[in-house]
Amino acid sequence: MGRPSPGYRVELLDPVSGAPGATEGEIALDLSDRPVGLMTGYHGDPDRTAEAMAGGYYRTGDIGSRDADGYLTYIGRSDDVFKASDYKISPFELESAMLEHEAVAEAAVVPAPDPLRLAVPKAYIVLAEGWEPGPDTAKVLFEHSREALAPYKRLRRLEFGELPKTVSGKIRRIELREATAAGSTDEYREEDFR
Repeated sequence: MGRPSPGYRVELLDPVSGAPGATEGEIALDLSDRPVGLMTGYHGDPDRTAEAMAGGYYRTGDIGSRDADGYLTYIGRSDDVFKASDYKISPFELESAMLEHEAVAEAAVVPAPDPLRLAVPKAYIVLAEGWEPGPDTAKVLFEHSREALAPYKRLRRLEFGELPKTVSGKIRRIELREATAAGSTDEYREEDFR
């Protein structure tokens, strides 16, 4: 993302206290000097406006981090971030890592129920041309996940197929979460490839 544009004071709000100054948290615009071009509210929805503009900040719903030089990095949407073994997992980061592999055309990550960790990362993968779904490809992608991601972030489940999308092309994660919760006989599990 980089640095904020002139005239915009961007804060990262602590996820527990909501206080500004966090190194990782919800991206918020300081409203004390009303930024040019910022909406005045949600039309016909005063409750949503009050929630978004609470505490003198416009809360974006995006999670980010700030480095020592003041550069902001996008982590993901606050409603997409989930916990696995008490670690926060950003689907955006895992999807980006998987997209680096030549076999992956598209990827979406959602939490999958797990008896030990409560939830683990599960990827829905659309394969690039020339790659076939199956155990050999799953093994290659689990190996890539182990090499590209920290142990607590790596994929534990994987399924091949098309991704449900809105008319504007956004991935419908709710449908993937529902499908994952319902269970699947088509998924591959990392522990089967060790």
